[in-house]
Amino acid sequence: MVTYAIVQTGGKQYRVHTGETVRVESLPGDEGDLIELEDVRMVSNEGDVKLGSPSIAGAKVTVEIVGNGRGKKVIVFKYKAKTRYRRKNGHRQNYTEIKVTDISL
Repeated sequence: MVTYAIVQTGGKQYRVHTGETVRVESLPGDEGDLIELEDVRMVSNEGDVKLGSPSIAGAKVTVEIVGNGRGKKVIVFKYKAKTRYRRKNGHRQNYTEIKVTDISL
């Protein structure tokens, strides 16, 4: 059994455990900064599960920023038949790569 938590950041939920590296939506901070994520939805500690409604009071996950970057380009193409309407756009989403250092209740 492993200790893990479910954390919400950037409108998405991630299952993380200590030592794991995860790409999340862009967070403020520089490389090497420590950030505490306090919107913890669930914690499992060796099979002992604690659920929040919606989040667990006092629980936090400490993460270190490994790096910032931009994802692969996604092509957005709008098209309407028989009307000569075509629009082509590209989009690259910003992300922050974080490493989980501690999960605490």
